[in-house]
Amino acid sequence: MLSDTTVVPDVVTAAPPADRVVLRAVAVAVGGVLTYLAFPPIGWWFAAPFGVALVFAALHGVRLRRAAWLGYLGGAAFLLPTLAWVRPIGVDAWLALVAIESAFWAAMGVCATLTMRLRLWPLWTACLWVGQEWARGQFPVGGFPWARIAFSQGDSPLTGFAALGGAPLVSFTTVLSGSLLAYLLVQVVRERRWRRTLALVLAGAVALPLAGYLVPRMDDEGKSVRIGVIQGNVPGQGMTWIGDERAVVLKNHADETHRLAADVRAGRQPRPDIVVWPENSTDIDPFRDPAAFQIIDAAVKDIGVPVLVGAVVAIGDENRATRSIVWDPVTGPGEYYDKQKLVPFGEFTPYKDLVLALSERAALVGRQSLAGDRPGDLVVGPVTVGAVSCYEVAFDAVVRGTVAAGGSPLVVQTNNATYELTNLPPQQLAMSRLRAIEHNRAMVAVATTGISAYVSPDGALGWQSAEQVADRTVLTVPVRTRDTLATRLGGLPELVLILVGAAAILAAVAAAHPNLRPSMRLGRRRDNTLGSGGTSAPVDERTV
Repeated sequence: MLSDTTVVPDVVTAAPPADRVVLRAVAVAVGGVLTYLAFPPIGWWFAAPFGVALVFAALHGVRLRRAAWLGYLGGAAFLLPTLAWVRPIGVDAWLALVAIESAFWAAMGVCATLTMRLRLWPLWTACLWVGQEWARGQFPVGGFPWARIAFSQGDSPLTGFAALGGAPLVSFTTVLSGSLLAYLLVQVVRERRWRRTLALVLAGAVALPLAGYLVPRMDDEGKSVRIGVIQGNVPGQGMTWIGDERAVVLKNHADETHRLAADVRAGRQPRPDIVVWPENSTDIDPFRDPAAFQIIDAAVKDIGVPVLVGAVVAIGDENRATRSIVWDPVTGPGEYYDKQKLVPFGEFTPYKDLVLALSERAALVGRQSLAGDRPGDLVVGPVTVGAVSCYEVAFDAVVRGTVAAGGSPLVVQTNNATYELTNLPPQQLAMSRLRAIEHNRAMVAVATTGISAYVSPDGALGWQSAEQVADRTVLTVPVRTRDTLATRLGGLPELVLILVGAAAILAAVAAAHPNLRPSMRLGRRRDNTLGSGGTSAPVDERTV
């Protein structure tokens, strides 16, 4: 280990000013790419803290304007590969989404640079990251909470924190570990010395992930249900269609249900208590099309148990709903759940008149979907399942509301046909793994083309299908009813972290403004403890 007086070569401060800017840009871009590597399908979860460390180290000590474009660059380097699954819709849509979402990173870069002038700044920057993810989940057009850093930790020690404070706490602890590493980089490169305090900081950065193992997991309650999973597959790939795809997709899921019924009669599969079909397993409204109604009803009668059918149904002449319908073999269709969080430009068109005038592709949305207004607790046979529809698994409040309403197990019905063989299906599965731990609920994901899967309440992956194939199985799934602390606290941990980050921004502004009262300022230290960087001089641009 280096001693208190060990001198570390400072190659950055020796470089010309232009080279220092380039070094910062390279560092923040590499940090963004490292953060991407933590996400499935690569799944190097341990890369996330190191990516965060490079991003924040590159932002330390810069002017606010530079912090904005550096933050934007880091966001683009992260989001371009992470959101590459959008490309089947169009390269322009992919680039536009990355451009919009990177703006939140730019704002975070400015705020983080401000708060780095305060003591304990790794804490404040971690809170700001949570605030950035919250903002992306709200704006624009209903928000886009995909690619939250918590969703890179579906199979890591840090996932345990989900049971205490949900996805926001997982993001906070992951980023805090990275922020502590950033502090080490700043101090070693800038001050060129290693002090004992830095050893404690390093220990904290390592201990945070390990602490996730200490979060207690809940015991089994001795109740279970057998769920039949139907993955019917679809013709074509991406945005290409083969013939009347809607009729083929419905037929595929009905045929696979008939095959499961044959398996049960032959003793190859146990008899399920319920069966689940994916979202969009029928895009033909069975309430308006007698043939579609008959196909579904015949399949349900053959298997002989209630089936949760994912359907698109008409509402009037101009609107529709993405609906989960409980279809009973005796009484037919009954209870239903309408998707609450709709996909912009996929299920509805924001700013419809303007967008349709600018893009012919926007007309592919067709009839506009209407959002549901209640959680997805549905009585299906012997259990009350929690229906979550595809895109909704990324939204904390939707999943939590379904659990609070009594849904157990959770069933994520999804249609990823447009994005098959991209990085979307594995990313979505990672979200289900985090949600299982967050709420102490088993998760059954059922997809048209894959990945269908079963996740136990402790986040373990029990079964999964391949993509682009038809598949079926019967799973024995635990039914849990005890709530985690995260379920009981709801959005409170996230709110507290956001408010702390906002307070840090105000404190940084107050400390920098000469006309504000001294009592409002947080002073700077001249030593090398966990503070502003070891100087009370004006902002120094030499630090990586």
